[in-house]
Amino acid sequence: MTERSRDDIDDKFRVCLKSKVMSEVRTNADIAGGMTSVEQGGPAQDEPFNPDSLGIQDAGHPSSAAASPSPSAESGLLSLPWELVTHIASHLPAQCVISVLPQVCQTLGNVGKDSTAWQLRARRLTGSQARFPVGPRDDFDWPVACVEMEQLTTCWTNHAHLLARENQEDKEDIPQMRQQQREGKDMEVNPEDDVRLAEEEEGAGVLALEAAYGADEGVDVAVEGEDDEVQPIEGEDQLASLRDVLEVERDHRVQYDATDGNDAAPNHQEDMVDPRNEGDGGEAAAGHYQPPRSPSPPPALECFTVHTDHIAQVNSVFLLGDDRNVCATGSRDWNVKLWDLKAKSRSAPLQTLGSRGNYSTHQGWVWCLASQGSELASGGFDSTVKLWDLQAGGAERGVIRTGAAVLCLQYQTNLLLVGAFDKRVSMYDTRVAEPLVKSVRLHSNAVMCLAADDNYIISGSKDCTMVVYDCRADKILKKIRLRSYLLSMSYCGSEVWAGDNKGMLHSFSMQAGTLKPLSRFDVGHTAVVTGIHNSPGALYTCSSDCTVKVHIPCAPPRTLCTLRHQAGVNGLSVNAGVLAVASGDMSVEVWRPRK
Repeated sequence: MTERSRDDIDDKFRVCLKSKVMSEVRTNADIAGGMTSVEQGGPAQDEPFNPDSLGIQDAGHPSSAAASPSPSAESGLLSLPWELVTHIASHLPAQCVISVLPQVCQTLGNVGKDSTAWQLRARRLTGSQARFPVGPRDDFDWPVACVEMEQLTTCWTNHAHLLARENQEDKEDIPQMRQQQREGKDMEVNPEDDVRLAEEEEGAGVLALEAAYGADEGVDVAVEGEDDEVQPIEGEDQLASLRDVLEVERDHRVQYDATDGNDAAPNHQEDMVDPRNEGDGGEAAAGHYQPPRSPSPPPALECFTVHTDHIAQVNSVFLLGDDRNVCATGSRDWNVKLWDLKAKSRSAPLQTLGSRGNYSTHQGWVWCLASQGSELASGGFDSTVKLWDLQAGGAERGVIRTGAAVLCLQYQTNLLLVGAFDKRVSMYDTRVAEPLVKSVRLHSNAVMCLAADDNYIISGSKDCTMVVYDCRADKILKKIRLRSYLLSMSYCGSEVWAGDNKGMLHSFSMQAGTLKPLSRFDVGHTAVVTGIHNSPGALYTCSSDCTVKVHIPCAPPRTLCTLRHQAGVNGLSVNAGVLAVASGDMSVEVWRPRK
């Protein structure tokens, strides 16, 4: 397209939009009112953006010349103050601003380059009191973060509302059933039922507090540098008092979850409740019966359960490939299996990985999985890491003998990192016959979790320390001492998020090998955080307390939804909005956006 043609389209765009947008802006007393009018007249948030909905016509269309008079270009939409133009754009989906506006007009394409507009959009999504991003703002990808946050909010908030409504409708039937029992229309009232119903009424109110979280800005850690000087950081009292306040509520909630789980359906969806939507549960249970509600809108997420044929707990799950249609599971039955998530029947695996002559994949529990490209690695309690070629149909590529039980795996470029029970972190080049590159002892106890980039390795250990190791200089850059130990870790951009054995989340900034503790948060987990995944606009956590939580990664995290299970959750995997969860009941549950 020539520069002259682009200018002609810009002029046509100014003329066509003037009659619609300018009239709406002028009919309102202030800018905010004008923006509301524009928003109400614009496309729906969850529908694809269509320029025709704003009255835009193609420059070459025969009727475009008659669409409106031909005032000077300076009086059109783009002659408005830039702040007003970006404010109008803020009511469009982030994906529309990125991919559609640049195709409509060169000038509007610059809206997507305005960093201030993206920061204001992010603040609206996280709330004015939250800090976002938690880590450094330098080189932060604001557009990607906003797209992720909008998609996350759309999918998981709607999903939580749907589950809460279903749960609420079930509770509204309870008063009528109790009344029928008292009138003798049904079986004789069982005193145990009254006790159970009373617990449910109390539990509904308690669940409303589950989204409560606290941030100890001082971070309850001590930092140890190269000179081994330990300096405690203030701020423990505030967090301790917060946990004391929530302790009684947690005891009640655990009792409620156990009661509620007894009658749950096999797919556990009745147990998935957003705590923020449970505040009115007590009122419904108190006897205020309401007529049936209108049918719920279709959820934005598709949920299904893979009933694996593992005969022991699934310890780990990993989504494979760009299409996220295959997942691998590692179990305490010593096996690694591949599953086709597109298949109608998901009870039969695509394949059980193993070599000829072996009855199982490993000779011990399979504890962790990792993948890079077409290579899948599985680590087990049999002190081995086995490598599998997915392009060759899952053929075994090699075996690495580590000398100790393998507890965590992480790929670095051209290297496989292994954290083991022998307190060491080992680096392997899986492309060569003798893969061991280096093995270093960084801790005084078992290595429980790993994260890495091209230059640095971050490891967490049961000795309550966290270490940053420089691969190029072959030395420890920093050691951080914690009051608890980490079991899960996720590293993205300049942020590191980790979960500990007490159910707390920790956030750190990571720049040029400098790891800085930021905050510690209580998001409602009451036991070990077994899995964590973060990206610029999303944060997922799971715990052995039978819950999975979806958050916006601000400080403090904004919890969008809590999913409940009948068994402890041992791990999770997230890829392009698809969430897979490994459960202690030998199943894998998957949530993915509907197409």
